[in-house]
Amino acid sequence: MATAEYHPTIKDLPAEERPRERLLSLGPGQLGNQELLAILLRTGTASENAVALAQRLLATFQGLEGLARASPVELCAQRGLGEAKSAQLLAALELGRRMAQAGTPERAQVRSPADVAGLLAEMGQLEQEHLRVVLLNARNQVVSIREVYKGAADRATVRVAEIFREAVRYNAVALVVAHNHPSGDPSPSPDDIRVTEEIVEAGKLLSVDVLDHVVIGRGRWVSLRERRLGFK
Repeated sequence: MATAEYHPTIKDLPAEERPRERLLSLGPGQLGNQELLAILLRTGTASENAVALAQRLLATFQGLEGLARASPVELCAQRGLGEAKSAQLLAALELGRRMAQAGTPERAQVRSPADVAGLLAEMGQLEQEHLRVVLLNARNQVVSIREVYKGAADRATVRVAEIFREAVRYNAVALVVAHNHPSGDPSPSPDDIRVTEEIVEAGKLLSVDVLDHVVIGRGRWVSLRERRLGFK
């Protein structure tokens, strides 16, 4: 006689292994992506609990970035996701994206590349290369932080005009460019230096002061201006 396959529910797990209890006792920063998603999903299917469902979704869409790009139709097509759960996931991911792009504390001021790295520290955890521009007023106060590019896993193709379009739009007098290296190593590449030179020259023509280009890795960052790379 065949033995029925056992599929433990979240309630079957010891309390210290349940995502919600772990979040409340340890804090959200100690949970993996699948556990945080499981809390949003609340329930799984007849054959998998919420954590297993979350793991499957992350594998199917190749991580949080892919999940955030998925359409409602694509999500609803997944076993275990209906319209309600799909809407919850999309809403949570969109809130996270808006928080990352919404900017900074009111009237934050940039005095050094360390300030920029602090404002954009979460970029070090991104799986794709992103390029953002920190737009500043005459007092070096942050006007806005805008994401200009999101590239492939290794690099983003930068069009300098797009960077200054944001500067003109927000009437910024100065800016700092920042991008991340998904590898975690913030060492500037030849492409980084070349693009920096182009951005600096364009800034001179448009009377927008390019203060720095900061490359962000995992827990580390590099200022191209400090290293005299791309700045004359």
